[in-house]
Amino acid sequence: MMIVFVRTIILYIFVTLAMRLMGKRQIGELQPFELVVALMLSELATLPMQDTAIPLIHGIIPILTLMSLEILISFLTLKIEFLRKVFCGTPDILIKHGKVSEEELRRQRFNLDDLIEELRMSGYLDISDIEYAILETSGKLSIIPKAEKSPVTKEDLNLRPQATKLPVSIILDGVLNKKNLAITGHDLNWLMENLRSKGINDIKDVFIAMIDSKGNLFIQRRDRDEEENKK
Repeated sequence: MMIVFVRTIILYIFVTLAMRLMGKRQIGELQPFELVVALMLSELATLPMQDTAIPLIHGIIPILTLMSLEILISFLTLKIEFLRKVFCGTPDILIKHGKVSEEELRRQRFNLDDLIEELRMSGYLDISDIEYAILETSGKLSIIPKAEKSPVTKEDLNLRPQATKLPVSIILDGVLNKKNLAITGHDLNWLMENLRSKGINDIKDVFIAMIDSKGNLFIQRRDRDEEENKK
């Protein structure tokens, strides 16, 4: 039992490292060759876990081999367009100028119901509103509406929005992050003044305090019921 336990941990670590080294794509964004490698990795790891008669190295070597092969193919497809077409394929236009391409639908085995469903999920009810609908190599559908159906942007209205900044947390669950406070350009006195203006005298009474994307200080007091439970 202990042998199976240890072998499982070792194989889990190797598969996790292999997947991390292969990139950060989500499952729905994997290219065909990447999906094949992911499926094979899971199968190769399962066999040595279930059968202790199989040497552990017989599972590790194929995993490392597939990982190296995937990294090599990814590198080559970045450099060589022909290989990129072979391994990844090319995008296909399913709708062009508001007209559905029946030939492409048949070739991709993409039925009309699925296409209309994808359009509805993207907020478009009429095919005539679509300039292009492109089936990407990952299997996702990119939709480009006609100009008159495109959402209005701030640029269209000649507005100049302020640049969005990343939020910075200063206090989380009653714990002050001094490094983040310094990043915001403020000091402890400034923070305490703002806390006191909210009726808070102790940092431990703060559940969360952060500078939001607009540069404003957001403060939320710790729930009193939670404080009582901790006492």
